Amino acid sequence: MDAVIVIPFKDDPDSLEVVERKGLGHPDTICDALAENLSRNLCREYRRRFGAILHHNVDKALLSGGRVAPAFGGGAVLVPIRLYLAGRAVGQAGSDAVPIREIAIEGSRRWLGDHLRHLDPERHVLIEDVIEPGSQDLQNLFERGAHARTPVANDTSFGVGHAPLSPLEALVLRVEGLINGRDRSSAHPCWGEDVKVMAVRSGSQVRLTIACAMIGTYIRHLDDYRSEASALRDFVRKLAAGAGFPNSHVVVNAGDDLATGSIYLTVTGTSAEAGDDGQVGRGNRVNGLITPCRPMSLEAAAGKNPVSHVGKIYNVLARDIAESLVATIPEIEAAQCLMVSRMGTPVSEPAAVQIKLATRDRYPATALKPHVEEQVAEHLRAIPQLTDRLVAGATMVF
Repeated sequence: MDAVIVIPFKDDPDSLEVVERKGLGHPDTICDALAENLSRNLCREYRRRFGAILHHNVDKALLSGGRVAPAFGGGAVLVPIRLYLAGRAVGQAGSDAVPIREIAIEGSRRWLGDHLRHLDPERHVLIEDVIEPGSQDLQNLFERGAHARTPVANDTSFGVGHAPLSPLEALVLRVEGLINGRDRSSAHPCWGEDVKVMAVRSGSQVRLTIACAMIGTYIRHLDDYRSEASALRDFVRKLAAGAGFPNSHVVVNAGDDLATGSIYLTVTGTSAEAGDDGQVGRGNRVNGLITPCRPMSLEAAAGKNPVSHVGKIYNVLARDIAESLVATIPEIEAAQCLMVSRMGTPVSEPAAVQIKLATRDRYPATALKPHVEEQVAEHLRAIPQLTDRLVAGATMVF
């Protein structure tokens, strides 16, 4: 690895800030979740059968929305959602065949059933796997790292991360997390899992736009809908006030036209039923957010293998390094990390690492370089442990 580059930067708290999160039931997030779930299940099966993770990248899921007839008090699914799980995965090693199709389809059905309570994965979703073995050169590259006990990068790419989260970023995560983390049996069961949060801050002025798929089963008429939207608006306002934004402006389901009865009413609690399609990589980055005012990678981390695919590993690692620097070095107020890979070289030896630091009391950022280099090296040595965390689902990637 070349020397770590350490340079200063300064945050401007008065600049425009835009933060978005696509929640659990958003079609893009569903695709990310199913791709990552499939990768984790493959890793576990590979380890069970062969004692090691074999080559795979299953980061190409596509969701094609269905068609429904929503209604107060119920509604019906007319045409099911179609899900295509695509990618590359070793399906056989020696005489041992791995049941890729079963792992892909049954694992996806379990995830859908566990997380989308009004979506019947047997009746409302058609799942097709189009997963084939990877090209021989990429399999050879993967095996080369396995034989050397040092995984080699299977791509030339980069990863970025920043810390700490801004108050607005933390609020957006909290809003979606609490809406989808509530006790649905007793607290507003009509609020569906498809929740999208868009926050815009200009100076101290904050505007939050919430899209929430309302479930018709629990709504008797338009007044009920109006009441539930108002309750959601009040819920978000209180969260914003608790996060230091007492005068935030909150809008719920901005596309509604109550005068004509055109509202965001669903049968299943997700726009995937009819209103929207989804694809891996079009949603949240590895910190769970979409932050156009911050450094971002366009990589789709979900579904990539956690051993050698730097599009996944370096984005998670860059985030972890930035968080560690802020947490452990008192002089550092904020950090940004950029890591670049080179295909065919060890994953633990990036081609370049750049760290940007905002420091307290004008402390010179370059004076912290030895401490920064030590932490970067420590995280690179711990990549095998990061792989284990990814397989266990203990690390956020969407």
